[in-house]
Amino acid sequence: LTCRGLVSSAGRPREDSWLKSLFVRKVDPRKDAHSNLLAKRETSSLYKLQIHNVKPECLEAYNKLCQEVLPKIHEEKHYPCALVGTWNTWYGEQDQAVHLWRYEGGYPALNEVMNKLRQNKEFTEFRKERGNMLLSRKNQLLLEFSFWNEPVPREGPNIYELRSYQLRPGTMIEWGNYWARAIRFRQDNNEAVGGFFSQIGQLYMVHHLWAYKDLQTREDIRNAAWHKPGWDELVYYTVPLIQEMESRIMIPLKISPLQ
Repeated sequence: LTCRGLVSSAGRPREDSWLKSLFVRKVDPRKDAHSNLLAKRETSSLYKLQIHNVKPECLEAYNKLCQEVLPKIHEEKHYPCALVGTWNTWYGEQDQAVHLWRYEGGYPALNEVMNKLRQNKEFTEFRKERGNMLLSRKNQLLLEFSFWNEPVPREGPNIYELRSYQLRPGTMIEWGNYWARAIRFRQDNNEAVGGFFSQIGQLYMVHHLWAYKDLQTREDIRNAAWHKPGWDELVYYTVPLIQEMESRIMIPLKISPLQ
């Protein structure tokens, strides 16, 4: 309880000098919205994460439909939107599809794309056919952390891990402050793809996206981080901020820019 009190973002009269030195940059949660303090300021990109639970007998048909239709629609130059990655979950919840989109221009770009898609007959038919294959679906609108890598296309083959964290309300600033330093421990092998936090949908959600050649490479890279001075301390202070966490190992579809 004593340690938890030291790192709380609630009102505190003082901070010890050793704690101040832990942060790469320190932000005061009382002065601005989390999105302004933590997100990239040089871009105005908004991300949408879609998770579809597919009927087991329909997954192959679902993938084929997406690979036929999505590139034709979302590579259209008049849509300010790009597919960042699309995957099937390999380990984690089964028969699941995960899509990540970028809207360049924020909420106005999202609205523009949605309005155009409502008038797109091919997309309307696609959604109707796709809907018959689904058990459930959900989405979130996300911003990217300022200190994370930009998610750009990469060559494969790779497997991807989406690590999702449900944080305790009021701790997003602390998470950002710790990970602004922690991300530097995970850059040696080019495994860091992108880091995001939710704006709409399930709130106080953080998603870290990693790429590895295979599961053994993932294990080796993660184990190596523990031998770097300072990594264990950062993990120690971020764990109390988490309510729930989930790991998905994912395989990209052929149309995914992240291979």
